[in-house]
Amino acid sequence: MIQAVIFDLDGTLLDRDRSLLKFVEEQFERLIRPNGEVDKESYIKRFIALDSRGYVWKDKVYQELIREFGLRMDWNELLEDYKIGFSNHAVSFPNMIELLDSLKEKGYKLAMITNGFGNFQASNIQALQIAHYFDEILISEREGLRKPDPAIFLRAAEKLNVAIEACVYVGDHPVNDITASKATGMRGIWKEDNYYTESFEYDAKVTDLIEIRHLVEQWK
Repeated sequence: MIQAVIFDLDGTLLDRDRSLLKFVEEQFERLIRPNGEVDKESYIKRFIALDSRGYVWKDKVYQELIREFGLRMDWNELLEDYKIGFSNHAVSFPNMIELLDSLKEKGYKLAMITNGFGNFQASNIQALQIAHYFDEILISEREGLRKPDPAIFLRAAEKLNVAIEACVYVGDHPVNDITASKATGMRGIWKEDNYYTESFEYDAKVTDLIEIRHLVEQWK
């Protein structure tokens, strides 16, 4: 019997690609354009490539951008602006609130496991206005554990006081989210992302978050 649904954040609830593009466009106009003749399209395209879907932290991204585009700027200033300002551009995937409302109404316990820095991810969660839906939120920096370490999934189930087999995990990353959660005994729902082409095992696949509501009810 399914009792808890646990979510990833970036790429699952938070539309990180769209959020990042919005932020970079705004930061370019405010800070980059006044500091040199830089082609906006080229700069943004390079930023997104260097960012590697969030797996490269922005200190390295900004240092490389300054070098490549010959910017006379302090990368620390740009990094600080990113840390403070990214959450102002955070947007969710469609039907996120509808799904969370439905799951809470049906009595499921909800949790979140996300890799990342504590204050940064907390500000993004706050920007989406969803913190109150979750019984537990585990951010890797604060937990001292990172996905795909099985210990962080086990810790979430323990905090919820729910058996691991009664948990469903929803995420977009084949290894960090789905393979890792299933290895602990959870069911894994893949929030489909066309970026990933390798084959891997999952219990279900969704393209829209609202589909999760019906899957969980079927399994219940």
